[in-house]
Amino acid sequence: MLDQILCIDDDPITLMLCKKVIIRSSFSNEIITSQNGEEALNFFNTIKYTNNKINPITQPQLIFLDLNMPVMGGWEFLDYFNSTEFEEFNTIKVVVLTSTIDPEDLEKSKKYPMVIDFLSKPISQSMLEYLKEKLK
Repeated sequence: MLDQILCIDDDPITLMLCKKVIIRSSFSNEIITSQNGEEALNFFNTIKYTNNKINPITQPQLIFLDLNMPVMGGWEFLDYFNSTEFEEFNTIKVVVLTSTIDPEDLEKSKKYPMVIDFLSKPISQSMLEYLKEKLK
C-alpha cells in the first residue's frame, strides 16, 4: 500500500470515483487531489519551500494525471514537473489517466521519464491491481 497519492483532474466526479476505488482497493493510505496542473505544482512548491524537519509534509509516491484540464493541462504540468525546478520530486511516478484514445498522446507520454503508464478512464480495481504489481 502506498502512503500517499495525488489525483490531478478537473472533473469532481472522476476525483470522487478515484477516491472510492482507491480506498476500496486499499491502494493508498491518503489521497490528495488537485483540479489542474497549476494547483498541483503549487502543492509541490509548498512541500519544497515550507517543509521542515519538525513537521514534514509527505510527498505523494504516485500521481494520477488527466491530460485535458483548464488553467494548466497534463502536458504543461509534465513539462514543468520534468524540469530542474522540480528535480527533487523525480522519484514520483506518474500514471496518465485520461479519456483520450489518441495514439500520439501515448507516444508523447513516453518522452517523460516519470510516466510509467498511460491508462484509460475510469479507474478500476483491476487497474490498481495491475499497478500494484508494476510498482513492486
